[in-house]
Amino acid sequence: MSHETTATRLRVRGETVAEYVPEPDLDPRLSPRPYLHPVRTLAGVTVTDILPEDHPHHLGVSVAVQDVNRFNLWGGRTYVRDQGYTWLEDHGRIVPESWGRQADNGFGQRLRWLDPSGQTLATEDRTVSAGAIAGRDDAWLLDFAYTVTAPADRDVTLGSPATNGRPDGAGYGGFFWRAAPGNTRVLTASAEGEEQVNGSVEPWLAMVGQRTDGAPYTLVFSGLGEGDQWFTRAGEYPGVCIALAYQRTLTIPAGGRISRRHRVAVVDGALTRDQLAGLS
Repeated sequence: MSHETTATRLRVRGETVAEYVPEPDLDPRLSPRPYLHPVRTLAGVTVTDILPEDHPHHLGVSVAVQDVNRFNLWGGRTYVRDQGYTWLEDHGRIVPESWGRQADNGFGQRLRWLDPSGQTLATEDRTVSAGAIAGRDDAWLLDFAYTVTAPADRDVTLGSPATNGRPDGAGYGGFFWRAAPGNTRVLTASAEGEEQVNGSVEPWLAMVGQRTDGAPYTLVFSGLGEGDQWFTRAGEYPGVCIALAYQRTLTIPAGGRISRRHRVAVVDGALTRDQLAGLS
């Protein structure tokens, strides 16, 4: 089954730096959802991955949550308390409803989060833009904002493998970036390494990577919301998530909403910690 559909392109200084696929044609067990891929540096280095062998439900840059009122909008197996990862018929999807503003440097979109039967779990309003960073020709900035609104008649509870009993800090779910294959290290202003950084609440987190073809790049993430924590992997696979339910579930009350806004600097080359501070 092909996953190629019409993409919206984001441009900075005349260069296409990202492609957004709003409605991919994918196996339902991958929890299909809009994603950005490929995302590139200004020099053309791709810094995202899609459908990797180890986790085929990882789709470039996307919003994904494994437990939305007990439905899986992350993809793959579901973590079940006292059982571990299990294949269930619980996969939902996120689908576009309408477009807002559309331009070379960004767009707005209304989406629906659906359960396996097609019923609406929540609605989402999303704005995505790409822009230059003043004084730099080696970096650009992705601005990704989204608001999730619960139906008027019921709460929406977001969870993760961690909130369902997984013991090793797997609190993922939210804005997730699967990075390009290769060697990576993760750091914040005060810590370095997956074990030290995972679960932290530092203002920024950086992933410094070297693709398998040798090309170096740096990603600098910021924008933790209230109660959010960093989830990251650098050994098993390279990925960064701004986790909404890292230690405890997050409930959106009926008719209520949560809003998040994240920024990611996409940089050519491997930056030092001192160089990173100016991009956060």
